[in-house]
Amino acid sequence: MDILLVGYGRMGKAIEKEAIRRGHRITAIFDADGECFTEQQQLPPADVCIEFTTPQTAYKNCLHAINKGLPVVSGTTGWRDDVQKLQDDISISKSGTFFYASNFSLGVNILFELNRQLARIMQKAPEYSVSLEETHHVHKLDAPSGTAITLAEGIIAETDKTAWQLGATADEKIIPIEAKRIGTTPGTHIITYESEVDTIEIKHTAHSRAGFALGAVIAAEWLVNKKGVHTMQEVLGIQLNL
Repeated sequence: MDILLVGYGRMGKAIEKEAIRRGHRITAIFDADGECFTEQQQLPPADVCIEFTTPQTAYKNCLHAINKGLPVVSGTTGWRDDVQKLQDDISISKSGTFFYASNFSLGVNILFELNRQLARIMQKAPEYSVSLEETHHVHKLDAPSGTAITLAEGIIAETDKTAWQLGATADEKIIPIEAKRIGTTPGTHIITYESEVDTIEIKHTAHSRAGFALGAVIAAEWLVNKKGVHTMQEVLGIQLNL
């Protein structure tokens, strides 16, 4: 598989390494502080584009690649409104291929499913209060993380919670999220349910970026020759059936 890599920071380098390890070829790497490329640029042939850039540039980078006929896998976080806009536009026009995940780790995506199942159970135990905590490296720009937001949205979908908030809150309908930035931590997420008598926690700790890179490459492999909007849940279902 030929891959066009857009963004060459820590994740971009990890994806390049994982893609080559799995026998794929990087046909080009685009990396810049602004847009990585424009509509007018000629792109080398590729089967898929993998995009990990910044919240400020992700929308245009993905849009340019889609408009040039490339399926796009994006893992940039912090641009959720534009992600939804892009997904809606593709769904309406029935043109283009876009795969987005707030986290490509297979373990985190299992956590997403466990989180929803636990939330469904805990809805029947109102004596427990729920909170989220996420810890990342000091270079992560957005807070809370896209993964923490996805976890909060999963709880909201299964319970009577109505929103999430960064920091503490006295409103029982709002899920508080604590965001920590420490050293070189790749990523830790903890969902906590606490009552007067006990505490229930589920936790995911990433040991390196390798798991995120592997998930992104697996998603790209899965996406080739598909159309429309896709998510990690589809890939996860396939993985669990192997």
